[in-house]
Amino acid sequence: MRIGELAALVGVSTRTVRHYHREGLLPEPERLANGYREYRMRDAVLLARVRRLVELGMSLDEVRDVLADDRGRDLREVLRELDADLARQEDAIRARRARLALLLEDGELNPDSAVSPELGEVLREITRGDSKIAELDRGMLALVDTVARPAERAWMIETLRPLAEPDMAARGRALYARLDELADADVDDPRVAEVAAELVAYMPEELRRAMAEQDAEGPWLDGMTPAQAEVFRRVRRW
Repeated sequence: MRIGELAALVGVSTRTVRHYHREGLLPEPERLANGYREYRMRDAVLLARVRRLVELGMSLDEVRDVLADDRGRDLREVLRELDADLARQEDAIRARRARLALLLEDGELNPDSAVSPELGEVLREITRGDSKIAELDRGMLALVDTVARPAERAWMIETLRPLAEPDMAARGRALYARLDELADADVDDPRVAEVAAELVAYMPEELRRAMAEQDAEGPWLDGMTPAQAEVFRRVRRW
């Protein structure tokens, strides 16, 4: 097949194929007597693999390393792995479409509409009320729920579920209120240390460990005042 046919088969442009040639990711076949390059099925499989790895967010250097490990492998084995990659992608698309269908069925979209039903049920109890910090928390958890893998989502829901119990939910709402009160406070306000200690006592240990692994100045602090952000920095270092 010619370069245009190869590109159309895999779903990329001929410019992309030539770029991968220059980067050494896709070997250039020898030219025939008529001056054209003739691509074979193995070239199409390799190009599809490169495209898939790039779509997964890998840099070209990382793709090159993966392909180096693939050299010498049987074509059938590479095809099976590519098929498994595509099957996982199909599963992810189906799951997203199912969630979108539920969203579209919701006559009146609410703040919990964009999250999975299981997390929405937990969030309704934990972040009930008009607290500004609760609203930030709800948005951050909804974002995590959207991008998380199924196992990560299940872990997050199970970790948060105890906080939705009536007594714990009441404690959580009281903590949100205390955090809201720090909106105009200075970072060295004595209440900062008090609220941090109360949060440590309230949060499940697994959640605190996960927080400690996050970037200290990550986007999860966006929207907080300096004193409120300092509370969470202290919790993270506890």
